Amino acid sequence: MMSNLSNVDQITNLHRNNELQLLCFRLEKDKDLYAVNVFKIREVVKYRGDITVVSHEGSSLIEGLITIRELTIPLIDLRKWFYYDARDKGRNLEGCGVKREPGEDEVIMICEFSKWTVGVRIYEADRILNKKWTEIEQSAGIGNSGLNSKLVSRTRYFDGRLVQVVDIEKMLVDVFPWIEDEKNAEMNKIRQIVTNNEVLLADDSPSVIKTMQNILNKLGVNYKSFVNGQKLLDYVFAESTDVSKIGIIITDLEMPEASGFEVIKQVKASPLTAKIPVVVNSSMSGSSNEDMARSLNADEFISKSNPVEIEEALRKFMIK
Repeated sequence: MMSNLSNVDQITNLHRNNELQLLCFRLEKDKDLYAVNVFKIREVVKYRGDITVVSHEGSSLIEGLITIRELTIPLIDLRKWFYYDARDKGRNLEGCGVKREPGEDEVIMICEFSKWTVGVRIYEADRILNKKWTEIEQSAGIGNSGLNSKLVSRTRYFDGRLVQVVDIEKMLVDVFPWIEDEKNAEMNKIRQIVTNNEVLLADDSPSVIKTMQNILNKLGVNYKSFVNGQKLLDYVFAESTDVSKIGIIITDLEMPEASGFEVIKQVKASPLTAKIPVVVNSSMSGSSNEDMARSLNADEFISKSNPVEIEEALRKFMIK
């Protein structure tokens, strides 16, 4: 159907211009439009093969395992996840999934992020939307349950209809809770860092901000959190900010208003801030992202919210 959605050169140019591409899709016929950044999608496929069931529990978020071109991956039903509540993990989700007529092909997004590859079942893929990050509005995204906590931002379709951007990392954590368990085990390995300088952190995902705050608290460093790149830039370049106290900036790449690439570009372009180390904390896997971030003079590229890598980066750049 759609393959190689994330053409590296094209994506690189988009980032340089503070733009992004969103794949719009639906979970029900003629219903609401949702979207995911195309850079997280390897392809969208029609699938009629077997689904190997791995759990018979009605509360399971994993539909089973599918094999596409010799690659076996877990299949997650996105509509079912929308009904999932972290406070009621035993809730029966049968009947909440994407509904199809008998004999119809499945439509599956093959997503890659945080070094994971998963299949995500949707009703239909719509089209790709080109947007500037300034056209992406932050969603409330507050709370531990309900649909709000699963949507990270919103924008408008060609005809003005609402398009809501899904927090795909949040889905990953809900579906595979042991990822967080692994992270907690890693947390026990990190040790306090003594520094008077502060860490600036930018990420639009409330779940990521919370994880990062836990890591930085364990490291014992002062920090300020920002919900997007523009808010961080506003703080950095405010007259009242003492730039000499900023020890490091840790930024996501995908954010409304100003992306992480824009943060790197502006911080490194100003003589006032060019020496501040900028570390990219991203789930957008692929060497092209890392190459792009480094071409803009990012100092380090770490996998999303990895406690050990964050400690190493802080020791490397903040302890002189």
